[in-house]
Amino acid sequence: MKKTMAAVIFAALSSAIFAQKVGVLNGPSGIPCAYLMEQAEKGGSKYEFEKFASAQNELPKLMKGEIDIGFLPPNAAAKVYNSSKGAVLCLGIAGNGNLFLITKDESVKSVKDLDGKTIACAGQGATPEYMMKYLMKKNSIESTLDFTTPNAEIAAALIEGKFDYALVPEPFATVAETKGENVKRLSISDEFKAAEGTDFPMTLLVANAAYAKKHKKEIKKFISDFEKASGWTVKNPTEAGKLVEKHSLGLKAAVAAKSIPNAAYTWKPAKKGKGEVEKLLGIFLENSPEAIGGKLPDEKFYY
Repeated sequence: MKKTMAAVIFAALSSAIFAQKVGVLNGPSGIPCAYLMEQAEKGGSKYEFEKFASAQNELPKLMKGEIDIGFLPPNAAAKVYNSSKGAVLCLGIAGNGNLFLITKDESVKSVKDLDGKTIACAGQGATPEYMMKYLMKKNSIESTLDFTTPNAEIAAALIEGKFDYALVPEPFATVAETKGENVKRLSISDEFKAAEGTDFPMTLLVANAAYAKKHKKEIKKFISDFEKASGWTVKNPTEAGKLVEKHSLGLKAAVAAKSIPNAAYTWKPAKKGKGEVEKLLGIFLENSPEAIGGKLPDEKFYY
């Protein structure tokens, strides 16, 4: 009896000790994790989740090893890797480009139609700014990017007529279409694909390097579970939206559900996605080298 009780206690302690700690960002990048959070709540997985309002809040814990796995924009992950002796590794691409140009202007059919326009832009110093500058250069146009309006207010500003054009990620494009009449969207991913023949990543699944090197089996298990969760989310947007609201991931169920089809969730292992990551980081390197730590990450960045 005593041996049995000891075994139960040891198993419980082991489960607590070895539960992977996962950092989740509120908003679109965290949506696929709602399914995993639901499973963990029901006892179906050994994951502990901590939610963060931004990548900046998540980074310190990820670097210290207080979080084992997390999600970061590619430039943030590269900068941490380059500036911290490889403290963070890229496990793979969790989300592709979900940037959209929203407008009521029916004449806008492509980026070329934005020549001479002023565009409210979410994401100064991040992917939205440099992706738009890249496409402007590629299409030989000159537009002005306006960063004066906070991301969360851009959709409302466009609806109210303060701007005629705005560059936003999901779910802001969905919010604008839902609340504003005659608001349409132009996919920046489609524009990039037309120019380069490939998509660009917006979100990477990353891990604390020390943890990843010592816990390969656990990393493999999480990747498998995340891939399944991402696939389920895409196939079940309504149910996923409800879980997003239930687990307080920063979005209401209806908005989350409507944004999922345009959020470009995917899974591509780091080695296979290296070319796409480097293509995007190359744009940062050209426009703002300091945003990725001054250079492209070396081969060891890719798990």
